[in-house]
Amino acid sequence: MNFAERFQQLDAWLAAHQKLWRAKPFIEHQCTWENQWPELATWLRKRSLEQAEQAHTQPHLIHAPAPFGELARTAIAFTQVPDWSSQSCDVFPEPLQRHIPGRKWQQIIRFAQASQTRWQQPTRHWVDWCAGKGHLGRLMAWQGGQSLLCLEQNAQLNRDGEKLSESFLLHARHQDADVLSPSAWHYLAPEQSLVALHACGQLHMTLLQRVAARGCAQVALAPCCYNRIEGMDYMPLSEIAQRAKLKLSKDDLGLPMQESVTAGQRTRRLRDCSMAWRLAFDLWQREAQGSDHYLPTPSRPESAMSQGIAAFCRELASYHNLHLPEPASWPELEQRGWQRLAEVRNLELVRGLFRRPLEMWLLLDRALFMQEAGYRVEIGLFCPAELTPRNFLLIAELPCAQAITRL
Repeated sequence: MNFAERFQQLDAWLAAHQKLWRAKPFIEHQCTWENQWPELATWLRKRSLEQAEQAHTQPHLIHAPAPFGELARTAIAFTQVPDWSSQSCDVFPEPLQRHIPGRKWQQIIRFAQASQTRWQQPTRHWVDWCAGKGHLGRLMAWQGGQSLLCLEQNAQLNRDGEKLSESFLLHARHQDADVLSPSAWHYLAPEQSLVALHACGQLHMTLLQRVAARGCAQVALAPCCYNRIEGMDYMPLSEIAQRAKLKLSKDDLGLPMQESVTAGQRTRRLRDCSMAWRLAFDLWQREAQGSDHYLPTPSRPESAMSQGIAAFCRELASYHNLHLPEPASWPELEQRGWQRLAEVRNLELVRGLFRRPLEMWLLLDRALFMQEAGYRVEIGLFCPAELTPRNFLLIAELPCAQAITRL
């Protein structure tokens, strides 16, 4: 893959279609693109909430009016990468996976297998970045017999991790460290191979910056939560991305994260009810005030749902210091809220086409940054999307000659 060429093409495409993926149907009763494509808008608004839920993770499969199909095909083309997840997984001793949820364990073993099969140089010393209890690093060190350093800010997780590593007789050090602090960076050295499974935003950006600065031999990263950054605007890592047409805000970075394949039925039901009631409140306050402005509503605990929609909406009105006349019928308002939710979810399918392309834009920025630092870089999928939608894996390795020179 030519990272620079794909990035520039993707950058131009995303910039040209900003009004589609930056639209927010939950807040805007009429999206700016609806006048340009009224047939698509009307078709989406007539669909049910159940139909929207079925298409959420794979919006490209629905047969919607133009330009939906063309956008879907382009999005898929831009996000094609090698699939490393189809390899059969090794079998490991039961104690290694004890106390690790099954889905997380599958992510760990697939991450470990995909990364180690892509590196061309032998590993000597592992570093698990934002390690938690060090499950990932411990597996990789156990496989090859190398030493392990786990960097984790939570002291209790480190103590728990130490006990687990000792039980496997591993040469492992679990260090209390805030990886965003310069005091933690002196632990990095050229002979190290760093791994990070779902390190959030600024944590994984700092990882790549410090790896490049210290000339560490290898890094394997599965990014997550791109919107957890310092500041309100995204600061690209690579020189190419710094010259891009697209300028992203912290809010924009949340779009790739708006996909869930792991939430249980009860969680989804409560989420939907909360959103339908919020939309009902929005209808109430707009009509009562004669205003067409959305009022942001704070998150509410699950207990707030137990008292019914009337109490829920009155509490939101009180939060905004509003004294609104009661609606003619709370059941009717609730029904309208659910109908509005169905429209919102279906209109959001257009935004959904851009989730993966925007994530690819961010991933390519990271890949280009490591290339600019002299690393050989690959990106691919380390596990199926059913295990986690954040299944991109970035592999970066210093060529042998450069590694020796830096040593």
